[in-house]
Amino acid sequence: MECGGFVYGVFLEFVFIFFLIISTDVTALVEEIQKGEPLITAPCLEHVIHLVQRLQEKLGEKQIHKFSLFKVLRTHILPLTNVAFNKSGSRFITGSYDRTCKLWDTASGEELHSLEGHRNVVYAIAFNNPYGDKIATGSFDKTCKLWSTETGQCYHTFRGHSAEIVCLSFNPQSTLLATGSMDTTAKLWDLEKGEEVATLNGHSAEIIALSFNTTGDRIITGSFDHTVAVWDVGTGRLLHTLIGHRGEISSAQFNWDCSLIVTGSMDKTCMLWNAVTGTHIATLAGHSKEVLDVCFDYAGQRIATASADGSARVYNAGTKQCIAKLEGHEDEISKVCFNPKGNCILTASSDKTARLWDAATGHCLQILEGHADEIFSCAFNYKGDKIITGSKDNSCRIWH
Repeated sequence: MECGGFVYGVFLEFVFIFFLIISTDVTALVEEIQKGEPLITAPCLEHVIHLVQRLQEKLGEKQIHKFSLFKVLRTHILPLTNVAFNKSGSRFITGSYDRTCKLWDTASGEELHSLEGHRNVVYAIAFNNPYGDKIATGSFDKTCKLWSTETGQCYHTFRGHSAEIVCLSFNPQSTLLATGSMDTTAKLWDLEKGEEVATLNGHSAEIIALSFNTTGDRIITGSFDHTVAVWDVGTGRLLHTLIGHRGEISSAQFNWDCSLIVTGSMDKTCMLWNAVTGTHIATLAGHSKEVLDVCFDYAGQRIATASADGSARVYNAGTKQCIAKLEGHEDEISKVCFNPKGNCILTASSDKTARLWDAATGHCLQILEGHADEIFSCAFNYKGDKIITGSKDNSCRIWH
């Protein structure tokens, strides 16, 4: 394609949007990046500037998409544990106490595959996004399985943990899978060979959260021992232990450029850390009960926290100040996430509703009602035009 269309498309999607704001001088931005980017040749400069200007226009669109209920799916007989979209939102998966993971077509609601073989609860599930051709399932049977999205075939069963697997994640390159277990360890697995690459030993209690950075060379693990550990993926070596929380870790995440780590804890606080040195930067206080989930927006400029006190908060990652309080839920909020554009926040609550909020003002934009029991999981697709909610009422709801 002219000017390497595919390469530029990926480049623009994953680079420019993170530096672009409404007031950015687009020409100056592109020229500055061109200095260190051989892909942007002189003949293509105007084309790239035009594409970035179109992105900037999209960022300037003020209207927030109103979501409506598209489908209700009764996915399993026994309770759900987790739900997840593929990148486009065309497929989603559900894990359950019935020992299966099911793959669904979002548009039709048709069950495409039932991934069977685990001998206990299927608790942790994920697509290898952005590719979406593989699914991983982690179970209370102490094993993890890798599946083909296309055929439903099981490629590998990863054995080695001595207790329940409760969290997992693919690396960005989709060459490794990380699993976290109640046995206090995390393990890295080679997807091609189906073999264990490393065991991450160092925690003194259960690991309940883990996350790769965007380059895939670091992984963090959060534990009930009140600490978060930073590991070198290539060697399996412990680089830093983030000590400071006074309660169990609930959530941990890198920002986009891998410079910061945010952690949430049962001690009612969220902490910000330097990802390179492991030093504590700030404690983000304000919640009156446990912090159950934390996340960065895609640009790494804002942090959202969800709490058992029924509120969520938005903090500026630069100033460390609380810029919005999201109040309105009538029970604890267990999940929070930004839409890809970063202007909207989605929360899931035990009050049986999910809510959409303006990320800048904290104003409630929409209440997603209809579930008959608490909502424990929610997610946007990559485009931000679909939402999935999973509830203890054993149903998934798709919102468009």
